[in-house]
Amino acid sequence: MVEVAPKANPPVCKIMDYGKFKYQVTKKLQEAKKKHHQPQLKEVKLRPNTDEHDFYVKLKQIRKFLEKKDRVKVTIFFKGREVVHIDRGFEMLNRIANEVSDIGHIERHPTKETNNRLSMVILPK
Repeated sequence: MVEVAPKANPPVCKIMDYGKFKYQVTKKLQEAKKKHHQPQLKEVKLRPNTDEHDFYVKLKQIRKFLEKKDRVKVTIFFKGREVVHIDRGFEMLNRIANEVSDIGHIERHPTKETNNRLSMVILPK
């Protein structure tokens, strides 16, 4: 005898195989867990001298992540003397923010993390 609805008045019970009942309950939980999507933080890395075509490939990747409801961290790395052109990195991040403004918005604005790294985080709408 298995209690099916304990909160009902009077409580509902069934006569059934308890092992089979436990198996069905775990299967339902697994199925519910499979359909549930946990947003992740995805990272896309760029360089300040990234070419136009490569930039659009990365932009397409960012859009794909946002459409899957994942947060995206966009990072620009500077090597050597590229740090002198940090304004180019800020321009690139602002350009990305404008390009994806229809499906995402900025959670953390472009900031300088270390001497050679800029980053921002974009959330899906």
